[in-house]
Amino acid sequence: MMWAVMMAAMMLPSALPMIQAFTQVCRKRTKTPSRLSYIFTSAYLWVWLVFSVVLTLLQWQMHGLGWLSPMMDNQNTAMAAGILFLAGSYQFMPIKNACLTHCKTPMGFLLNEWQEGSRGAFHMGLKHGASCVGCCWAQMLIMFAVGVMNLLAMALITLLVIFEKSMPLESKLICKAVGMAFFAWGFLLLTS
Repeated sequence: MMWAVMMAAMMLPSALPMIQAFTQVCRKRTKTPSRLSYIFTSAYLWVWLVFSVVLTLLQWQMHGLGWLSPMMDNQNTAMAAGILFLAGSYQFMPIKNACLTHCKTPMGFLLNEWQEGSRGAFHMGLKHGASCVGCCWAQMLIMFAVGVMNLLAMALITLLVIFEKSMPLESKLICKAVGMAFFAWGFLLLTS
C-alpha cells in the first residue's frame, strides 16, 4: 500500500492535464462525464498499482540482500549509482522519448485513442497509465537510491516528471538533459 500511495501522489499531478482534457471531451460527448472521468482515472491508477507490486517485490529483495536498511534507506553505494546509471541510460532510449511525447500531448492521445463508453474510458485509462509507466519507471527506481521514504526526493521526482511532461521543449532534448544529470549524480556517488 505504501508504494501505491507514493505512486499515486507522485504521478497524479502530472496526469491532471490528461484527466482534465478527457473530462472536457466527455462533457461534449456524454451525459455522465464525471463517471467516465472516474473510470479513466481509476484505470490509470490501477496500472500504477500493478507497478507498485513490482516495486514492493524489488524492495523485499533489496532488504534480503541488505541493500536497504530497516528504515528503507540505501546501504549500498554501488546499487544507488547503478540505479542512477540505469535511469540515465533509459532517458536516451527511443521508447522513453515515445512515451514522453505521448504523455505531453493529451489532445493528441484523445484524438487517436478515443473509445466510447465506460469500457472505452477504462481502456484509455489503462493505455495512458501504461504509457506513463513507460515514461517514468526508471525515475521511480531512484527512490531506492535515495531512500524509499525520502519525502524531499519524492517531491523532486514529482517535479521532474511534471517538468518533463509540461515543458514545450522537444522531448528528446529534455530526456537527454535529465539523463546526463543522472549520469553525473551516479559518478558523484562513486567518486565521493
